[in-house]
Amino acid sequence: MFGIGGGELFFIILVVLMLFGSDKIPDIARALGKGMAQLKNATNEIKSEIQKGTQDAGLDMNTLTGGVSDEIAKAKEGITKMVNPMENINLDVQNPIEKVKEDIESIAGPVKRQL
Repeated sequence: MFGIGGGELFFIILVVLMLFGSDKIPDIARALGKGMAQLKNATNEIKSEIQKGTQDAGLDMNTLTGGVSDEIAKAKEGITKMVNPMENINLDVQNPIEKVKEDIESIAGPVKRQL
């Protein structure tokens, strides 16, 4: 969380407790909670206004971002293949082996195994 370890977090809490006292900390936390809720509401209102404005202008956000989503999916698929190249190695090896086996059988005839 923000690059702060357990020791640093404990030290910060200790300093806050010493500066403000135990009776003021709940009020500070309540005020921070209200501020965060107001910020969240404000961002949601901005998002809804932007969406409403695009709909009024006749723009569809899904068509604007649809191509981007497809490209992201293709990039993820390509990265997955690059990260795990051993995934399809069996097919890369098995197919040529089968082809050589078929060529040998076509030249020499079927091979009978003796037990």
